[in-house]
Amino acid sequence: MQNNEANQKNQDNKKESNSFSHWIIRFIFVAIVLAVTSFLTPGFTIRGLWSFLLAAVVITFLDYLVEKFMGVDASPFGKGFKGFIISAIIIYLTQFLVTNMRVSILGALLAAIVIGIIDAIIPGRVM
Repeated sequence: MQNNEANQKNQDNKKESNSFSHWIIRFIFVAIVLAVTSFLTPGFTIRGLWSFLLAAVVITFLDYLVEKFMGVDASPFGKGFKGFIISAIIIYLTQFLVTNMRVSILGALLAAIVIGIIDAIIPGRVM
């Protein structure tokens, strides 16, 4: 019986470390995707490295909150149309928390499309 409890604790520790590393990878991926998206998308601009990093933190955190409390995958193609709209809303709301970031409603929708395409190209579930 003690062996089963030890195995369960070991598995729980692995899940926690995998979850943390997942969010670090997700943060890095979001920062890179924001740079590409800012370059490609009209109505979506971010100026400065710190603004990119802060926007990546905010988007990653808001995405985490949506997944945790609503149970909805907020990637643009994670849950179809619902995931796409939630992703666009997260992108739009981020501009109010990050200086040097400006996003129009159309820019948020286009950015969600670009992020969704990049997410579909990257192998595995990173975003």
